[in-house]
Formats: sequence, structure tokens, C-alpha cells
Amino acid sequence: MDALEHLRRLCLALPEVTERLSHGEPTWFVRDKKTFVMFANQHHDDRVAFWCAAGPDVQATLVAQAPEQYFRPPYVGHRGWLGVYLDVHLDWDVIADLVEDAYRAIAPKTLIAQLDASSCRPD
Repeated sequence: MDALEHLRRLCLALPEVTERLSHGEPTWFVRDKKTFVMFANQHHDDRVAFWCAAGPDVQATLVAQAPEQYFRPPYVGHRGWLGVYLDVHLDWDVIADLVEDAYRAIAPKTLIAQLDASSCRPD
């Protein structure tokens, strides 16, 4: 499975998530309104990555620890969003955690409670 398909499965497994193109790239929304993950296929450079919402200090910490894997994305980086390169060795368990954390940063409490109750995650 390629990185986009794996990312898509992770995002669409979460409650009330939809996918549509935004700025020419696959993007995932909570309740078809709020973006929480955006695919970036050489969108602003020659790398394949995704951008996701992140909690306080996550971006700074991960970029400092592993700049070969994480970066501050354009346009949304100033709001704390995290960029994750997909053209490097990936630990999909870590990616799944980042996607779920992005969802939790954007989703309303009712959907987070639904996620907690189901505790589902695709393989």
C-alpha cells in the first residue's frame, strides 16, 4: 500500500471524516468542514508529505528532534501545524498517532467521545 492510501485509511477510519480535494491535494475534514490532515505531493518542494493539526509545542519538539522527518509547513505552520515527510522510513504506528492527535485537535467533544468509545484503528 502506498503512503497516500495508508494515510487515507487512517483518516477515513475516524468518526465523520470526509475527503475531498483542496488546493489540488487530497484533504480530510471533520464533519466536512474543518481540515485536520492535508496530503502534499510536492506541493511546495520536491517532497511527498502531509500536513496536520498538532497540539501545543508538538511541531517545535518534533522538528527539533527529527528535522529529516518533520517540518513546519507553509501557510499553516504558524498555527502549530506539523509537516510529516512520507518519502522517508515511516513508522505507521507513529503516523497513526499523529493523525489521531490531529483529529482530536479539530473535532468537537462529541466526536472525540465517540472515538474514545470505539477505540478503532485500521491495520
